[in-house]
This record gives sequence, structure tokens and C-alpha cells, in this order.
Amino acid sequence: MNTELGELEELYQEVILDHSRRPRNFGELPDASVKVHGDNPSCGDEIHLAIKFDGNGGLEQIKFTGHGCAISQASASLMTMKLKGKKRAEVEEMLHAFHDLVTTENNHAPKNLGDLQVMRGVRKFPQRVKCAMLPWRAVEQALRQSEGESTVSTEEPEFG
Repeated sequence: MNTELGELEELYQEVILDHSRRPRNFGELPDASVKVHGDNPSCGDEIHLAIKFDGNGGLEQIKFTGHGCAISQASASLMTMKLKGKKRAEVEEMLHAFHDLVTTENNHAPKNLGDLQVMRGVRKFPQRVKCAMLPWRAVEQALRQSEGESTVSTEEPEFG
């Protein structure tokens, strides 16, 4: 492995650890439009995602609570930072781009993912892909319902 690539992977690991230890947008959202409970039975990760939609269906506010491995917590933290204030179409585009980032060998991840690209290495560990995707599965479910509460699991079929 060349030195530059090794340093980049080390930096990515540091960012993931920082977000898992000090997650951004962690906490309750009392006036949420939607709450989605997500779980990954294979490793015990849990996320409780709360979203407040604006008048046009965009994500005005997004927060999460829960517990799990560094990958699931960092993914949720990075995701909430990236999606807050985005329009529904942008959220859906990022959802699919992130899924591709962690599941395919495509090294040309869309620039719109920004810091989320630190999760690219997860694809080398198939069991960890579910951890990284858990908060995204919750967002996907939230977009489907627009109000109320629901549950989603990593053991359900992938989105289409």
C-alpha cells in the first residue's frame, strides 16, 4: 500500500472515530414530523431518527439517538449533518449515492457526498455495510411516510 493511501485511510478512521465518540445532531427532536426506529439485529445497532419536514417536504431538522458500533453512529452523525436543510430530491439522490459508495467498487463517488466519503472503506467488510446503511434506511422510511412513527430493520429487503 502506498503511503498516501495509508495516510488517507488513517484520516478516514480518525473522522469516523470522532463522529462516533462525539456525534453531531444527537438528541431528541420533540416537534418531529416523523420518528423512525431502526435496528440491525445482526450486531445490535439501534437508531431512533427524528425528522421535522418544512412546508415543501424538505428536511428542516434531523436528529438521532441510539447506540451501536462506531460505523453506525458515525454514519448517522455524518448523514444528519449532510441532510439537514436539504430538499427531498437531494436527500433521495444522496441516499442512492451513499448506498453505491458503500456497496460498489466505483471509486468516483459523487462530490455531493462530501465528508460521507470517509465511509467508502466499509464496502470491504460486508457485515459493516448494514451498520453504515442503518441510518440511511431510516431516512428512506421517513421519506415514505412523511408523518408518524415506524420501524425499519437491516434484515428487510433493500430499497429500490
